[in-house]
Amino acid sequence: MTLIEIENNVNLLGKLIKASPHLFPSYGFSKDDAAPHIEVDSMGMHYVIIERGEEIERKTTNNIDEFLYWIFDNVTFSIASNFELKYREESKDCRRIMFSKQEELLGAIKPQWEKISKKEHSAILERHPFDDLAGLRATYSGVLRAKELSESQINKLSREKYPEN
Repeated sequence: MTLIEIENNVNLLGKLIKASPHLFPSYGFSKDDAAPHIEVDSMGMHYVIIERGEEIERKTTNNIDEFLYWIFDNVTFSIASNFELKYREESKDCRRIMFSKQEELLGAIKPQWEKISKKEHSAILERHPFDDLAGLRATYSGVLRAKELSESQINKLSREKYPEN
């Protein structure tokens, strides 16, 4: 698969979810700003992230479906994050809205991608369960911080008022 073929696939799939092209990776070069870029060589297709001259991530595959999933996992994460910000509910863990939206978007491209995303989100939630009071606790901590309380006092008072799960 060539860079142009990958780019054409990304553009077509992006239209299915009305994704802005500015969310897509660059092809053949890095913007050096932690935005992903795509490389293709004899070893396969590479999904690469470089920031300030340092390679942060490189994933390689010869499976185009897996590769496109990596791209759209990132694209849909950005869309879902913006969606969550717009429809934020302070009494809900932001990931409830964000994960659901991302799964929906991936499923609109390919139903099996929604299943993959759900599995990945479940694994995250096993390690880090939803905490619906985190937003309220953070807001209250800001109020307490403005009163110049110590961080230990802030943590104690905010967790008393809004306990963790």
